[in-house]
Amino acid sequence: MTTNNKQITPLQYRQLGQTDLKISRLGVGLSEIGYELSLAEEAEASGVLNIALDNGLNFLDTSTCYGLSEEWIGRTIAHRRGEYILATKACGHKDDAPWSGQVVTASIELSLRRMKTDYLDLVQLHSCDLSVLQQGEVIEALLAAKRAGKTRYVGYSGDNEAALWAVESGLFDTLQTSFNMVDQQARSRLFPQIQAKGMGLIAKRPIANAAWGASSSPSDYATRYFERAQAMLKLGDLPAIAPTNRIVLALAFTLAHEAVNTAIIGTRSPKNMQRNIEWLQAGLTISPEVVTEFHRRFDELGAAWPQLR
Repeated sequence: MTTNNKQITPLQYRQLGQTDLKISRLGVGLSEIGYELSLAEEAEASGVLNIALDNGLNFLDTSTCYGLSEEWIGRTIAHRRGEYILATKACGHKDDAPWSGQVVTASIELSLRRMKTDYLDLVQLHSCDLSVLQQGEVIEALLAAKRAGKTRYVGYSGDNEAALWAVESGLFDTLQTSFNMVDQQARSRLFPQIQAKGMGLIAKRPIANAAWGASSSPSDYATRYFERAQAMLKLGDLPAIAPTNRIVLALAFTLAHEAVNTAIIGTRSPKNMQRNIEWLQAGLTISPEVVTEFHRRFDELGAAWPQLR
């Protein structure tokens, strides 16, 4: 191994862009505990959240539309509020309501109540399309919440043309966008502008839904990532120094990019959360040679591959 290898450990923190938020390189995505756990499974939800906090993972990312996710935060870790950075996403599609400033404001109020807090660290617009962003009403509602002290910072969560518009607008503190070894469009189309503007960058889907190296698609949601992975694998073996664990390889690749402040991974299982942390504690190491090889393969095959939502 060369001395230029990237190594990530759980207690590494990054400044989130130009905010004053210091966040763990591994963030906790909470869609799975929201969608997959019932109210009778509080011990599991509590285990996921408390194990993360106990091990120094301080960035929690949720949404008003992630089922019971926000309720779990309020029910299980509200008493630890000073230990975590709380990011949520305001939705315009809850109960089929169209995007509007009023709906975004109501979404933020709902998040505050559910999570039993009087402020949010970051509120992100949740994948509204380009036309909604350009109209401006939802952005003004977000900025009004910031002026009122209901959120410290504002961001956009999305991909492709809408993500680029959000970055270029200068209105947002952060961008959350898809980035992994088989979804690299952000590397050339978004990273340079994000870094030039000093925005925070949150990588979603950083392990490509566990599609790399899988024998079949891990889920319906992962099918397109699996197809891309199969195409890239046909280009030959990776360098021998690549991590052999496919999930470690995927996560190490994403976190090797300086533009990425944090990568968010979700699980409903306390056991899986502990395993992810143990991998980090062992050190996620990846050679620049391996990173460059993934860049080469994507650049050869993926020019027309859009970011996946």
